[in-house]
Amino acid sequence: MKTTYILALALTSVLSFTSCDDFLDMQPTNAGNSEGAVATVADAQVAMNGVMSAMTSSLYYGRNLFMYGDAKGGDLTIYAAGRGLDALYSFNHTPNSGSYSGFWSRGYYCILQVNTLLANIRKLQEAGTEENFDFIKGQALTLRALFYFDLVRLYGLPYSYDKSAYGVPNVTEAISVEAQPLRATVEENYRQILQDLAEGATLMNGNKSRQNGYVGYYANIALQARVKLYMEDYAGALAAAKEVIESGVYSLYKPDEWVESWSRQFGPESIFELGITTEESDLGTGSLGFYLIRYGRVKGAQGWFLASDYFLNRLGEDPTDVRWGVMGNDEYWVDTDEERKGACYKYMGGLDLPGDGKATNTAVNIKIIRLSELYLIAAEAALHNGDKEAAADYLNAIRSRAPQLAPATAATVSDDLILDERSKELFGEGHRFFDLMRTNRSIEYNDDFQSVPVSQREKVIDRTFYKIVLPISQDELNANPALESQQNKGY
Repeated sequence: MKTTYILALALTSVLSFTSCDDFLDMQPTNAGNSEGAVATVADAQVAMNGVMSAMTSSLYYGRNLFMYGDAKGGDLTIYAAGRGLDALYSFNHTPNSGSYSGFWSRGYYCILQVNTLLANIRKLQEAGTEENFDFIKGQALTLRALFYFDLVRLYGLPYSYDKSAYGVPNVTEAISVEAQPLRATVEENYRQILQDLAEGATLMNGNKSRQNGYVGYYANIALQARVKLYMEDYAGALAAAKEVIESGVYSLYKPDEWVESWSRQFGPESIFELGITTEESDLGTGSLGFYLIRYGRVKGAQGWFLASDYFLNRLGEDPTDVRWGVMGNDEYWVDTDEERKGACYKYMGGLDLPGDGKATNTAVNIKIIRLSELYLIAAEAALHNGDKEAAADYLNAIRSRAPQLAPATAATVSDDLILDERSKELFGEGHRFFDLMRTNRSIEYNDDFQSVPVSQREKVIDRTFYKIVLPISQDELNANPALESQQNKGY
């Protein structure tokens, strides 16, 4: 299959940290000296640098994954069709067009890098190396869990909806060009994710320090909280979230610090933050920040995606909410007597476009897991565990960013209140669509904003709509005919 070709090709890559596609100095698995490709922890760290670099691709965390979650989740809308990534909003996906196969190819590319690194470490350990690879092995397993979690959310139905549905192939070893792995079930994918996370946490347990730009012990535990929430394992999600919150390693920004936090690298709330460099991973006019700012704010900015009326109404429950501080006017509002703050400046460092301290303001780090999310996970999990008072307390820690809103109480806290707060806090960070699908909510789209015609979905959808998952691309099906019978239904 195409994926298999990409993965096998990755095994022959030559080490070069200046290119995100050629970073592991590994020989093919049948090469005589492949076991010597990684000989030291320092070698393994270089390989890990390459994995992190690959994640910054526009096909993955550099842009498209976050855009996917908010455009499909109804928190974003578009002014005009055909301007780039609008198929995410319109659901114009087929195996031959708009398949967004980059998620599949980039995800498995990253998985193969991790699998090859783990295979090299295993050979060294079997040979009796004196080097201690435990921590970096734990990092690799945590990343593999993250990659599979992302893939199964994109290609498999929500765990709470149909865990017996097809997920994605579970590939945990380096494979040959001829291999044609089949899809596992969603449940089997999640089982592998939990296994990797559990083993990774054990391996990293001896070093719980912050790991700026990399996953560490607490990033693993935070990811466990996220995964278990999706599985509706509320006791497990709460325990994991509490471990991170109560560790004292991270702290929430005060309300008057929140806006400035987006111009900071590796701040106190950042549990896992992906470093973006001007030399290598700065996407410039293709960056996440560029896709969300106002039309014409800087040369080439097209205002591709704007906050929907629904999101703005939600945030507008408190005009003094500090999170308005990263929202700027858009140029498409037809009523010139009224401002419409539909442009998001999180990924330009703020309204003044400061970036986060680098030479260009588009090279802003991507915050993958923040402490505020853990508070919101704890709130939802505590609510479902029957502790409404604790749920309200966790929620209020984030709700305080809207000072005019009445604090939640044990009598008023609800799933809807928590989901609304997740929308406001995590806007532009790729959560909204997945949140609504896992909780069985309908999504309404702001199609009437400038009357953009959409023919591939209804104005309101729910998780019975077949296009809530992506199709396997025709290229993949041609390369691996066995997947034909496992194509997602409706495609």
